[in-house]
Amino acid sequence: MLQSFKLFFNCNLVLSRSYSGYYVSRVRYLKRLKEDDEACREALKSGIFLLYHKLSPLLRETSSGIYTLASLKTSDLEHILEKVGKDKHFVNESFLLGCTDKGEPQFSLEVGDIDRSALEQECRGMFVDLRKAFFMLPGPESPLAAKGQALLRWHQTNCFCSATGQPTIRNQSGSFRVCHSSGITYYPKMAPVVIVLVSDGSRCLLARQTMFPLGMYSALSGFCDMGESVEETLHREVAEEVGLEVKNIQYSGSQHWPFPQSSFMLACHATVNPDKTQVNIDKAELEDARWFTYEEITEALRKPPLDPRREPPVFWVPPSYAIANQLIQEWANQQQLSRKLHGLK
Repeated sequence: MLQSFKLFFNCNLVLSRSYSGYYVSRVRYLKRLKEDDEACREALKSGIFLLYHKLSPLLRETSSGIYTLASLKTSDLEHILEKVGKDKHFVNESFLLGCTDKGEPQFSLEVGDIDRSALEQECRGMFVDLRKAFFMLPGPESPLAAKGQALLRWHQTNCFCSATGQPTIRNQSGSFRVCHSSGITYYPKMAPVVIVLVSDGSRCLLARQTMFPLGMYSALSGFCDMGESVEETLHREVAEEVGLEVKNIQYSGSQHWPFPQSSFMLACHATVNPDKTQVNIDKAELEDARWFTYEEITEALRKPPLDPRREPPVFWVPPSYAIANQLIQEWANQQQLSRKLHGLK
């Protein structure tokens, strides 16, 4: 039921966009900027820029205490660059991200070779590690911050051709890099990852790795092996990590995730036989994995750790931006509906 509803909803979304003249014109405008270097250079003159210092985005605090992505216009950014001793033409090193609802082109720019404190003072903001920024930014801004970092990182790690070792050259928008020695064109890529929330009917299974923040548990996930389908990856990863066999796989949604190096998350629900729920953890992969009740999950969703600088609760789940949170929320909603149907609280 979940799968059919999702597919129906997404289909309507695509259709509504297709018949929107503005959406079509915006997409075609971005396509032209990606393919036409001169058009992209012209767009830089009236662009909106997101700054990153060693891949940490620049945030600003509003008068109401809310943090947002700092967006700088071309003229303002050029002025700031000159004040900190950088040539104003450094804006040309930016990469195209998209455009605003008003049709303004958006770019990301890495400024890691400029003094951080001087930039923060001139920009009236602060550079924040992206993982922490996810807890501070409004939901709609998180994907843009993630995309900006992912594109910058991809260019930093693809400066040379894997076939010849010669430097690769970017186009103006940053939509690809070319090795003129081999003729190979490189495009930004995402690695497919399956993430799955496993349920035994009344509980859901969450796990944590040693690298997770203290107290955080999430859904199981793993990279797709070469030649695998989503279903094959899901079955294998659950079996490898917790020693369970799953069934009734239902697709939920997808999301770009910038960690560890730009992943494409494919989110699913799956179930196990209630009589076969004994977890056998692969300690090389996981620090812990256990079943959580509906009450424990609803409490974690109700009280997220909003400030990463404070001590986190004993048990918490990924922030609302993460697709793992979506899976957990969907499971909780389904449990709530089931309880109402059966007259339970």
